[in-house]
Amino acid sequence: MTDETVTHDYVELLKTREKEEPIAATLKMKLVELKPGYSKTTMKIGPEHLNFNGMVFGGVVMAIADQAFAYASNSLVMPAIASQFNIYLLSGANPGDELTAEGRVLRSGRRIGVTEMTVVNQEGKLIAKATGTTIVTG
Repeated sequence: MTDETVTHDYVELLKTREKEEPIAATLKMKLVELKPGYSKTTMKIGPEHLNFNGMVFGGVVMAIADQAFAYASNSLVMPAIASQFNIYLLSGANPGDELTAEGRVLRSGRRIGVTEMTVVNQEGKLIAKATGTTIVTG
């Protein structure tokens, strides 16, 4: 089996698993694009995503960035789990926003991977920038 075939199998496997993923269903996140080393996820911000100040909870923004991170990194090697995640919340998201997170793998090695993520709203406004490191556990 070539590396290309293995990667293709991971992409198809992840697309199948996405349909029954509990956290994605709970937060109403959708996988809209997945190819080797790249993913795009979306989510609509609703009132359930607000904190006690009436603002979008930062953990929700991190969650969609993490979802893009997981899909992008695992599209190349599975299972890869996060060992580090760093996020910069640059602008506030608003109720009603449609957030889009993209994950791009910068390096995927036998033991460690590095991915960068961006989160934007429907107008292309940069909401967050993140990086993450994975370790291969399988």
